[in-house]
Amino acid sequence: MPAPQKDGPRANRDIRGVREVQLIDDSGQNRGVMAFFDALQLAEEAGLDLVEIAPNSAPPVCKLLDYGRFRFNEQKKQAEARKRQKTVEVKEIKLRPGIDKHDYEVKMKAVQRFFEEGDKVKVTLRFRGREMAHQDLGLRLLERVKAETQEIAKVESEPQLEGRQMIMILAPR
Repeated sequence: MPAPQKDGPRANRDIRGVREVQLIDDSGQNRGVMAFFDALQLAEEAGLDLVEIAPNSAPPVCKLLDYGRFRFNEQKKQAEARKRQKTVEVKEIKLRPGIDKHDYEVKMKAVQRFFEEGDKVKVTLRFRGREMAHQDLGLRLLERVKAETQEIAKVESEPQLEGRQMIMILAPR
């Protein structure tokens, strides 16, 4: 049964099928091409690990370093990268074709706040009853939203009718 694959680069005796390696010592100096077992011996004498950095080059590049510290630093870098990344959420604003001026302004302030937070906005315009006969009013309202957010957002999906609602998606610039 083959040994299970480990995460990350191979180290010490996990490096197999290699006769020669390009060695870089712990201070970053290139020691040149040498036999694998000589490089392993140097690592053991220095109390460090022989870690394969570039396995696909010929000969493979190996470096003398503390493998435990190396793995710890890699995990810290990955955790920091995960912490800094922002997931883009899609926020929804629901409108009606006969919306009043003040209500519209309140909704637009919310849209503005969503863009400042870096989120996308899905503008949903719901038609009820006889409003379906006046879809042009709804389209004009969505065009007005598009015009007012033109400087801070780009249209990701143009207004389109889906059943009884018209939907437009905006993304921050």
